[in-house]
Amino acid sequence: MAPIRVLDALETDRLMLRPRRTDEAATYRRLWTERDPRVPEHRRIDADGRPTLADIVEQLADEPGLLAVHRKDTAEVIGYCGVIGHEGGAPDEPELAFELLRSAHGRGYATEAGAAVVAWARAAGYPRLWASVWDWNVASRRVLEKLEFHETGAVVSASVHGRSLLTVREL
Repeated sequence: MAPIRVLDALETDRLMLRPRRTDEAATYRRLWTERDPRVPEHRRIDADGRPTLADIVEQLADEPGLLAVHRKDTAEVIGYCGVIGHEGGAPDEPELAFELLRSAHGRGYATEAGAAVVAWARAAGYPRLWASVWDWNVASRRVLEKLEFHETGAVVSASVHGRSLLTVREL
């Protein structure tokens, strides 16, 4: 997998997207605590309380393509959005990733942030973006639909947690 380019700051009408900072680790850990119980165990807080804040701080350096999403009106960090390496995909075809705090759901922020990242990826010369989403995650599937991603019919993985579907967006 090719390294992901570091994203610069992006701006939308209501949001600023900028590189994540270690002093925001508590917000990113909160995302782990809010995840749906259908999310696989390795993506939720375990019985030992991992990932800890220190674990999250270490992870931030490993994910240069993800940006903090914060509201302009409050400067509150509400999640992240950006690109990650696409497992099994071409090196020049990253995957869109986004996750917002529950308090930010239902307001169009994920679509707005995702549109900014799609525009950045197009300008950066990527031919397409991928995204994978759990079949039960209707809200994220709707965001991807609004961003003109199309389900490929491929199942990335299937488990007791559901099926992870592959979607694509030509740029």
